[in-house]
Amino acid sequence: MKTILCYGDSNTWGHNPDGTGRYPKHIRWPSVLQNELGQEFEVVPEGLNGRTTVWDDPVRGEHRNGKAYLLPCLHTHKPLDLVILFLGSNDLKSRFSVTSNEIAQSVEMLVNIIKKSETGPNLGSPEVMVIIPPPILIPENAPTISYLAPELEKAIEKSKHFSEQYTMVLSGQCHLLDSSKYISTSKIDGMHLDPESHAVLGKEVAAYIKKHIFTE
Repeated sequence: MKTILCYGDSNTWGHNPDGTGRYPKHIRWPSVLQNELGQEFEVVPEGLNGRTTVWDDPVRGEHRNGKAYLLPCLHTHKPLDLVILFLGSNDLKSRFSVTSNEIAQSVEMLVNIIKKSETGPNLGSPEVMVIIPPPILIPENAPTISYLAPELEKAIEKSKHFSEQYTMVLSGQCHLLDSSKYISTSKIDGMHLDPESHAVLGKEVAAYIKKHIFTE
C-alpha cells in the first residue's frame, strides 16, 4: 500500500463557502482522491483552516504556520510515498505583505523540507506534488469592487499570477498540477471550493498520479 499525505489549508479541510462549516467527508477532494485510487493507496488528509506556507499569523495564531508543522506531520505519517502540497492562498492576506513570486518561493521552501526529510520508503525522499491554487474571485454578494477592502482587490490580482509564478519557481523540482485549468473558487465567497470543484480536483489529481507518478 502506498501512502499519500495531502497537506493544505481550508480547501483541503473542506470549508463550505456558505459559512455553515465543513463538507461531509465524502465530498472533500482527498476523499475523492482516495476513492479514485482505490484500496492500494492510503490518502491522509491534513488540512487546516488559515494555514500559510511559512508565516506565523499574528491574528489567527502561530499554529497556522505550515512550515512549523510540516516536519512533525511528515514524521507522524511516515513512510510516505507522496506528499501533496496545496497552499498559498492564505499568504495573500494583507498582513503578510508578500508577492505572488514570494509565495511560490515559500512553497519551494516546503518542497525542499520534504525532500530532505528522510520520511519516504527506506529513509528516502517522498515524491512531491504541488497543486497550484486557483485565483480568488470577487464574491457574488459584493455589489461592486469598491465595496471590498482595497487589500482584497490586491489579493485577487496577486492570485492571478499563481500559475505563472509557481511554474517559474518550481518547474523541474516537483510534480505540478495547475488547478485553475480544471476548477475555480466558489462565487459565494470567492475563496473556497464548491462540491463540484472538490470532485473534479480529486479526480484530476488521481489521474495525474496514475499517469506520471505511480504508473503500472
